[in-house]
Amino acid sequence: MGRINTNVQSLLAQRVLGSNNKALGTALERLSTGLRISRGQDDPAGLIASENLRVEHRGLNEAIKNADRADQVVNIAEGGLQEVSGLLLELQGVITATASRAGQSEEERQANQLQVDSILQTIDRLASTTNFQGIKLLNGNMDFKVDSIATGVSDVRIGAAKYSGSSLGVDVLVTNSAQQAGLFLSAGGTSLDLTTGSSFVIEVAGSKGSRELSFSSGTTIAKMKDAINTFTDVTGVEAVVSGTGILIRSEEFGSSQFVSVKVLDDAGINSTDNGTAAATRGVYNRLSGAFNSNNTTINSTFANATNAVRDEGQNVRATINGYAAVANGKNVRVTTDFLDAEFNLSTAKAQALGSVGGSGAAFTISGGGAEFQLSSHVDIGGKATLGIQDISARHLGNATTGYLSSLGSGAANNIVNGDTDQSQKVISEAIRQVSGMRGRLGTFQANILGATVRSLNTTAENTAAATSIIRDADFATETASLTRSQILVNASTNVLSLANQAPQSALQLLG
Repeated sequence: MGRINTNVQSLLAQRVLGSNNKALGTALERLSTGLRISRGQDDPAGLIASENLRVEHRGLNEAIKNADRADQVVNIAEGGLQEVSGLLLELQGVITATASRAGQSEEERQANQLQVDSILQTIDRLASTTNFQGIKLLNGNMDFKVDSIATGVSDVRIGAAKYSGSSLGVDVLVTNSAQQAGLFLSAGGTSLDLTTGSSFVIEVAGSKGSRELSFSSGTTIAKMKDAINTFTDVTGVEAVVSGTGILIRSEEFGSSQFVSVKVLDDAGINSTDNGTAAATRGVYNRLSGAFNSNNTTINSTFANATNAVRDEGQNVRATINGYAAVANGKNVRVTTDFLDAEFNLSTAKAQALGSVGGSGAAFTISGGGAEFQLSSHVDIGGKATLGIQDISARHLGNATTGYLSSLGSGAANNIVNGDTDQSQKVISEAIRQVSGMRGRLGTFQANILGATVRSLNTTAENTAAATSIIRDADFATETASLTRSQILVNASTNVLSLANQAPQSALQLLG
């Protein structure tokens, strides 16, 4: 080497040493922090992906906490409903005991009424005091707000509703009418005219039971109607006079209702004469929505009705916001991931095909309900809603049967001098509503919250794993890199030392 102003070997050694020092520093940083990516220059694309995954993971963890919180809210509400359910069962027992009036004094009935009043007060107290962090759960505070209810729509209960905007219009379209079961009995006149027997004997049956009835010659159809109606509570069947016959129909609407008439002894009623009247005597088919008009299509003469003639009712058929509804009589319900609603239709609305609300909605949901965020993304799809109705005595029951508050002292269905038969129906409806609410809360916990938490935990685990693969340091790799860098730094340092000594050999040329 003859040149000393520029030590190329030293410059090369310095560059390599600097590079090795930088690699050593990177390995030390990764091993000390446990991260492969600490800043954007480490891996720009990886940084973007890992940050997105970290955001997702944080959202998932919060959603899991929300689900756990929702589970606790529902647990508290369920606890209150469980107590109310027990009180309703106790109330059922008191009503049954008091209905046996022959064995009870006035004082005992008054004492039972005090017990009923106490139970009603306790139900109201549970409704107003069951809370979570001061938020009332059973007083209607968590129920949905329903406005603009169309005429003929009643007892609206919203189990869940998700919608964008300030409100949701619920459009109901009746596509097939609700019907009672019904048969028409024509005697050919306003009274019975028997020829071969002393009694015209028929068996009338309905969804509740059956009764055998006997009528003598000369009995008017009005008296026959009265006899059938005497056993309505037993058979579930009622009768009305229609022209020269009797319309026998089910009390309620729906496919679970039926009317059956069996002639056990026609007593020659069909052979009285050979005129038009004789030809019209018998059992006629149910009329389509016009029960008070005589049907001209006979089903069976009385002589041939030894096998029961039967007719069944029909559930209303409807769509709600485009979804096929499930119906029971005039009660309509839809259950989707965006709407869970149940309500009753009046007879007129249940039998009129077309829109229940006319040109508008049947009713409008304008807010309320318990809303839980169960997804990492805040949008309508990630929310779950739950409607918890008011379970106070003045709200348990319905407009048709009556409300639980009607069992209080002095009210229409009190047990001292009120209608205990109706009291029984009111309590049965209240028990059905509370049981249904508890079942809905249980379903929400088991199916929605339970499944959601399990899914979120799995997703959070996989998201964390994906983040780790991108962001975290591989210690095996980084340890090997550290060792290599240390060796190279040491080697580069020694080489630099040699390179710096190399120009000194030029001094030998000076002698």
